[in-house]
Amino acid sequence: MLGLSRTETEDFLAEHADLYDFEELLEIQRIAELKQMTVAEWVRQTLRAARKGESSGDPTSKLAAIRAAARNSFPTADVDEMMEQIETGYTGRK
Repeated sequence: MLGLSRTETEDFLAEHADLYDFEELLEIQRIAELKQMTVAEWVRQTLRAARKGESSGDPTSKLAAIRAAARNSFPTADVDEMMEQIETGYTGRK
């Protein structure tokens, strides 16, 4: 585990038994092995992915940005007209 010898791993696990569920650790080791990774690398990648999935800002500032954008008025066209213009752009035909 984590590049430690068997004895070092057993000592580490014994000292930190309150930090993990042994069955869960075995599952993590199995997954890491299937992905040809060390447990440490699998944990780092999993934590990075989890952080990316987390919200990065407070809801108040996000709502303020949405409200500010909603106050703007931009020109637009009828949806059918826009679709026709897009199609014309793709085909070059009217």
